Amino acid sequence: MALGSKITAALSNPNSLTLFRIFAAPGIVILLLYPTRISTAAAALLFSAAAITDYLDGYFARSLGLVSNLGKMLDPLADKLLVISSLIMLTSHGWIPAWMVCIIVGREIAITGLRGVVAGEGEDTSASWLGKYKTGFQIAAIIPLLFHYPYFTIDLHAIGMFFLWGALGLTLWSGIDYFVRFRKLLQG
Repeated sequence: MALGSKITAALSNPNSLTLFRIFAAPGIVILLLYPTRISTAAAALLFSAAAITDYLDGYFARSLGLVSNLGKMLDPLADKLLVISSLIMLTSHGWIPAWMVCIIVGREIAITGLRGVVAGEGEDTSASWLGKYKTGFQIAAIIPLLFHYPYFTIDLHAIGMFFLWGALGLTLWSGIDYFVRFRKLLQG
């Protein structure tokens, strides 16, 4: 098998893409330990590449019939590791308010626990459209926030904060929606 074919096969394997997201999270943390214009740009680009794999792994899993229980477990874990580690590093530098991160992380933990309970009942725990928008806003916020420094006089931090406020609203809304949707299961 040629190298190009091996690379194509690896890139179309949903679990390989998910693992890339998992390994990207510590890479972003390392790049942000001592932030410079170069390291923050590299962190933003690594986060962007990892965020793209979030879409691609689901697409390949469904279109190629490669949906697996391992993938169903690893995919949301990879998403949370990537987003939460990035938000924590942004907070550690004082670039975003810690209280916003606490709400976002708290929601992620609560919904992960709820999904575990609901999955134990044999119910579907896939993300709602609100959850997908929430993730989109989180990604749209984190990328410019990771760049941090202005480029071509564009205040990327202000753009990131705009999307972070949207992500916060959708985080709360989607969290409430999950609890309302699964309330009957929790009471039964």
